[in-house]
Amino acid sequence: MTKGFKIIHRGVLTTYQDLGRHGFRRFGIPLSGAMDAPALRVANLLVGNKETETGLEVTLMGLKMVALSPMLIAVTGGDLDFTINSEYLPPWKNYRLKPGDLLHFRRRKLGLRAYLAVRGGFKASAFMGSASVFQRGLMGDPLCEGELLEIGAAAQRSIPEFEIPQDHLPNLSHQNLLRVIMGPQEERFTEKGILHFLKGSYRIKSQSDRMAYRLEGPKINHRGKADIISEPLMPGAIQVPNDGAPIILMVDGQVTGGYAKIANVIRADISVLAQKIPGEEIQFEAVDLDRAYEAFEQQEKFFLWLRNNLSLT
Repeated sequence: MTKGFKIIHRGVLTTYQDLGRHGFRRFGIPLSGAMDAPALRVANLLVGNKETETGLEVTLMGLKMVALSPMLIAVTGGDLDFTINSEYLPPWKNYRLKPGDLLHFRRRKLGLRAYLAVRGGFKASAFMGSASVFQRGLMGDPLCEGELLEIGAAAQRSIPEFEIPQDHLPNLSHQNLLRVIMGPQEERFTEKGILHFLKGSYRIKSQSDRMAYRLEGPKINHRGKADIISEPLMPGAIQVPNDGAPIILMVDGQVTGGYAKIANVIRADISVLAQKIPGEEIQFEAVDLDRAYEAFEQQEKFFLWLRNNLSLT
């Protein structure tokens, strides 16, 4: 292993994240991992890593650190005014560093979360097969100011400088429509409640975090009580408690719940929500399973294209 960075300021919220803690939900352990998983996957591919390698999830602003050795990095996700030696550099691209280079995510310009990958990956303690930090569950290594971050050995193959073309980038400024599959308790809501859900606009509340996004907007009325017998939950599930305000479960969310669920955000759109900040508004569109699968397949076709262009297949 090699010393990669020294942290000067850890920022508002910067954590180690990979693609999550799989296979433990039956024990009450959430998935965790990157909120915007596609962005982390792209960052890892841009430096020649496996897509599952550990990176840094940088939230909002503030992370500042200095490079301790030559290395290849990539930044993806939201535009948090990333600079190297005070020079602004756009995300969705890889960059070569020299010892002494100063990295800084200065402020939010677009989106909420950026992802930093390094060739060889960050070395962090694994818990239940994942280095992802789950703060509420006290899992994973928190970052500390002054800490030295280690990186792993990289494969000896050349990785070209590469920037993701504009037409492949997510539209973070205007993508406010989330596609959902209705159910599984759609019948527990009134017609008016469902109409409010699909036609209304909902504002993301300040209480939103990696566990759940809480929304306010048109009230979603139940036919009876909101409570059901507790059953499994997955990221993207939209619960509606008694107050009629929807809650969207995210990657650190609980694994079971006892409120009726009106719909589920499709997998391809969870990353869209992960880049939204409190105060932004979102709407919902009902789609069928075929369209949900099509959206996921389109996402995976992009990764195949990227691997081919980086000669990683």
